[in-house]
Amino acid sequence: MKTPLSKTFAQTFLGNAPGWYKLVIMGFLVLNPVLILTVGPFVAGWALIAEFIFTLAMALKCYPLPAGGLLALEAVIMGMTSPETVYHEALKNFEVILLLIFMVAGIYFMKDFLQFTFTRILVRVRSKKVISLLFCLAGAFLSAFLDALTVTAVIMAVAYGFYNVYHRFASGTNASDSHDLISDDSVKEANRAELLQFRGFLRNLMMHGAVGTALGGVCTLVGEPQNLLVGGEMGWHFIPFFLHAMPVTMPVLVVGLITCLAVEQFKIFGYGYQLPGNIRSFLLETAIQMEQKQGDKGKLKLIIQALVGLWLIAALAFHLGAVGLIGLSVIILLTAFTGITEEHQLGHAFEEALPFTALLVVFFSVVAVIHSQELFAPIISFVLSLKGQNQLMAYYAANGLLSSISDNVFVATVYISETKLHFIHVLDTIPNIGMTGQELMARMTDAHLERADVLATLPQATAVLVKETMEHFDKLAVAINTGTNIPSVATPNGQAAFLFLLTSALAPVIRLSYGRMVLLALPYTITMSLTGLAAVYMFL
Repeated sequence: MKTPLSKTFAQTFLGNAPGWYKLVIMGFLVLNPVLILTVGPFVAGWALIAEFIFTLAMALKCYPLPAGGLLALEAVIMGMTSPETVYHEALKNFEVILLLIFMVAGIYFMKDFLQFTFTRILVRVRSKKVISLLFCLAGAFLSAFLDALTVTAVIMAVAYGFYNVYHRFASGTNASDSHDLISDDSVKEANRAELLQFRGFLRNLMMHGAVGTALGGVCTLVGEPQNLLVGGEMGWHFIPFFLHAMPVTMPVLVVGLITCLAVEQFKIFGYGYQLPGNIRSFLLETAIQMEQKQGDKGKLKLIIQALVGLWLIAALAFHLGAVGLIGLSVIILLTAFTGITEEHQLGHAFEEALPFTALLVVFFSVVAVIHSQELFAPIISFVLSLKGQNQLMAYYAANGLLSSISDNVFVATVYISETKLHFIHVLDTIPNIGMTGQELMARMTDAHLERADVLATLPQATAVLVKETMEHFDKLAVAINTGTNIPSVATPNGQAAFLFLLTSALAPVIRLSYGRMVLLALPYTITMSLTGLAAVYMFL
């Protein structure tokens, strides 16, 4: 019997997403034109934001690009914004797009060195608390200079590799045989208790490492995509960004590391699993065999990757070029000196980043709607009507709350662009600036100009007002950046590294569900978010 065309369409539309999800998206697409015609573009714009956040929150059901992209495309067709405005938003954030394309791909070619580092920590260190702290610290340090997703991918690859080896051993299966890692049916009875401990141990380490990527990612210009976005709007290079954010990021880093030790010491929130001695010995033997197999060629690769890593850190610190172009230099150096010369070998490096790059342009489409319809003007005006430290705390809290249910890049994009627009209007009201507020803002946030030099061209009384205005804008930018980064560890929706871990092949193997991840993240969420809020209040 022939399948009706309508049923075929229902099956192919959004693929394997649940039926209810497909109906909700179709409902959104039908509702939006009705709202435009009945209550106008302002209400329809807010409905679009809510719908788009829904697609981000439901990322585990369907990657947000197809569904969110349809909503953004419909908004452009209905005239809520124009293709030119979308293009302008993407062009303005071109450095972030370059970061995602080239830096993520560049770090892909450093995986051997990163995997070697985490393997050494796992099999050579005996104390669980020290291993946990080292995983968290290594994740933080690497994510401050590299891409958090790649660092997470490496940690996962180490865990998956060792779990695979031990699960086969516990099941009596050869390495060449097909084997189901999720099922324990074939595991020998004597090994079951050890396997449960090993699973819990790996869950703990994965979360410590993932939280570490958030702790380090908030600190630097390249740690997270939204950092570069905020830094680009403010005209901050690598060192200025670090120094501006440091009053908040350093206390949070210290408290995060203390939390790591505390949960392991007191065995709370699902932490405290130990690595059984038998498994440690087995993994150490396996790691030694793997290192021996690498030979001189493998050792040379590790040395080259470590040297290119040093080049990357130095190039970022001294801002020798745009971040994305530094990433491209890493690709060139690593492929040339490690013998990767075939196109298909290079292609794999770009697979991780390009879907998110496309999604980022969809973000910019929604941001274009927000600008065109001035949707955030009332909210920004209300928050900016608050005074002093209360205003900074409100910014931090609002960004944190939205980022924990949505995507932090989207939230940061909206807040920094809308806030900058507000401060352009503020500069317009200052007398004797000799140019428009937009022109002055462009000069004050130009990375190639010193603010003091720009202020020196203004009358003294005017310069004082402009300086005070820009210093306050700097503080709000830090509140936006730290707000989108720190409280977003609460759920997988807010942190790309968490979502990546949850949707990986490793998650079902170590029994890491959405609820369990939220529980494991909870102590970090509480301590880090409150520390960030207190630091914003006291130190900014």
